[in-house]
Amino acid sequence: MDNQTFAERDLAVLWHPCTQMKDHEHLPMIPIKSGQGVWLEDFDGNRYLDAISSWWVNIFGHANPQINAAIKAQLDTLEHVIFAGFTHETGIKLAEKLVEITPAGLSRCFYADNGSAAVEVALKMSFHYWLNSGQPQKTKFITLENSYHGETLGALAVGNVALYKETYRPMLMDVITVPGPDCYYREPGESYADYSSRRFALMAEVLAQHANEVCAVIIEPLVQCAGNMRMYDAVYLKLLREACDQHNVHLIADEVAVGFGRTGTLFACEQAAISPDFLCLSKGLTGGYLPLSAVLTSDKIYQAFYDDYAKLTAFLHSHSYTGNALACSAALATIGIFQQQAIIDSNRRLIAKMAEIATRFTEHPHVAEVRQTGMILAIEMVKNKHTREAFAWQERRGMKVYQYALRQGVLLRPLGNVIYFMPPYVITEAELELLGEVAWQGINHAVNN
Repeated sequence: MDNQTFAERDLAVLWHPCTQMKDHEHLPMIPIKSGQGVWLEDFDGNRYLDAISSWWVNIFGHANPQINAAIKAQLDTLEHVIFAGFTHETGIKLAEKLVEITPAGLSRCFYADNGSAAVEVALKMSFHYWLNSGQPQKTKFITLENSYHGETLGALAVGNVALYKETYRPMLMDVITVPGPDCYYREPGESYADYSSRRFALMAEVLAQHANEVCAVIIEPLVQCAGNMRMYDAVYLKLLREACDQHNVHLIADEVAVGFGRTGTLFACEQAAISPDFLCLSKGLTGGYLPLSAVLTSDKIYQAFYDDYAKLTAFLHSHSYTGNALACSAALATIGIFQQQAIIDSNRRLIAKMAEIATRFTEHPHVAEVRQTGMILAIEMVKNKHTREAFAWQERRGMKVYQYALRQGVLLRPLGNVIYFMPPYVITEAELELLGEVAWQGINHAVNN
């Protein structure tokens, strides 16, 4: 079988995510036969460097032997069991490990299936906590402009990227949206920290005005990933934690995309030395192998649900595959790699190499900004560098970068006109240099065609 055969079979029966399927009349579907490390191989023998970790999930490479072995061993013992009234060793061990490695005070773990589901759990837990605590007037959520928290209805409601949200707005609950700390808009010469601190005044004002009716503030710590990889300083998180405490409002940290080392620390909240009331995790949790998410919260919140059955205070939220044993085994193996190989320390060399590669782009006539937080590097492509005038979205310049890069054997999937690197941590410096060169040539191709 070759690529064309599989592509034809695919297009006859499948509907792919986040895709205008009509594009595939002229954009070939790429069937992948195998993966190894940072490389994917199709059925025609072409190889592609996975620069985006297959939608940000794969952190230790495809076909990682340690994760493979853990899943194979688990498969011989238990694949899955109902997680209501039953439990299993792997699920217990993973929860213990997550409590150990996440910020202090997060002592209870609730499993779900994916990032959006984790956000739904956190929203419902926060709302339900206040209901159980005798404050039923607290029903609102505060979110940041340009935020993204998933595409199920609750998660979509607390996001603010119009591309995903606008179509479904009539179906969504009302939320309070606050202008954000996106440092792309800072004044010339203004530091990330100063701008982030200045922008927090807008959040402080809204919290003071609405605290009595607000359950929680939900935030993506340090990087708004789906919002064009926009970044801000950790001081904003510190100020927000203090303000939420002052006004008796929960803080939900959505680290689905930025957790597990993406920002340079195991969890982004560590850089502000804060603990949220709810921490949402997924994506890298299983090393990119299997769907799993977790919501970490405090014993104080847990106790608000703990009562006699007749009180009807239980958290009645479930997924059929909650605590799936195979997924938990992959997650345990993933955390094991972090701890056994001191990944956070070893990634510093890769972070420095990415920064070195980035310097070339700062002077490009069609790059407005190059920004980096840990293992995430973003390059903002614009029509006019000096005015920051964007290319018309209809021109799909980012798509031109994507197609050019594929022809060079690199999987880059820009967000609009933002080209970004979010590679697996097993990437080499030589492979990073290849990414940099292909991105450079891809931008040149896109702005001239």
